Amino acid sequence: MVLPDRGPLANDLHAAGIELIIRPLSVIRREHASASGLARLTTAAARDAAALARLIRARDIALVHSNTSVIPGAAAAAALARVPHICHIREDYSRFGKVWPIYRQYLLRSAAALSCVSRATARQFGSDAKATVVHDGLAGRATRMEASAARQQLGVPENQPAIAVVGRISDWKGQDVLIRALAQPELSNAIGIIAGEAWPGAEDRLARVQELARVCAVSDRVRFVGFRDDVSIVYGAADLVAVPSTAPDPLPGAAIEAASAGCAVIASAHGGLPEIIRDGETGRLVAPGDAAALARVARQLLDDPRERERLGAAAAADVRVRFAPERLLDQVQALYDEL
Repeated sequence: MVLPDRGPLANDLHAAGIELIIRPLSVIRREHASASGLARLTTAAARDAAALARLIRARDIALVHSNTSVIPGAAAAAALARVPHICHIREDYSRFGKVWPIYRQYLLRSAAALSCVSRATARQFGSDAKATVVHDGLAGRATRMEASAARQQLGVPENQPAIAVVGRISDWKGQDVLIRALAQPELSNAIGIIAGEAWPGAEDRLARVQELARVCAVSDRVRFVGFRDDVSIVYGAADLVAVPSTAPDPLPGAAIEAASAGCAVIASAHGGLPEIIRDGETGRLVAPGDAAALARVARQLLDDPRERERLGAAAAADVRVRFAPERLLDQVQALYDEL
């Protein structure tokens, strides 16, 4: 396994006895969207390709599986070493604009298979046979802490309903939608719990959400609890979990995990979310970016504890089967065997 830096994943792999190589890897980023940026990326990718190709030959590696489609050196290394390359597609490229058709052809030509995390991501490649859907699997069974204890830890009053958003704070994950929903009359007494942090260097995104809360006069009803490795506390404190992504989210793990914990989930009706949540059966779907709709549906569920419990139980039973890790591993192994 080759990783660009050492982190929790590296520790897990090392503990499992997997050979691990840490080396810088060129990654396509926004700053490469210029002639000079593209030149730097091309140089770095060529350097990666040569080094990785030597590694492939030295270890007699049978195929290359790059776990993101934005590391160009992996595809080039596989081509140099003449082994198949699986490109794991975890992105929605709708924001690539005019560059997307070119990049789409690059992916189709450079990969022996495109392992897409959802049908939504696979649709980007039309009917091309290289694109196959392999849904992510649950890393473990999520749980919910007892509500009173969880609320006490997060400073959420017992007598007020609470709605949580869990995930990276970004321009499109929808924390702003929750803030605007809290300002709607239907949620005038609700508490918002925002769990997660922005990427290093993008702390201004958190500041913008906090400023929006101030402008909407809901700051006193929002709890910013930061990154949590004890997310069961957040699930336990919340009556509802919202996944209000404003851009198509390929297959958000936050929705899968919250559903597996038995939470009642309200999610945006685009991207991979409708593949996780079935409207009216295992949760509720609302129009993306529609704070009024989120507030309206949240109010309905907050007023109906039995329906919340029914949806949460149905979601847990459903996702624990459809996103079981064993199912993911079987699909990946089948793809390896085929290639």
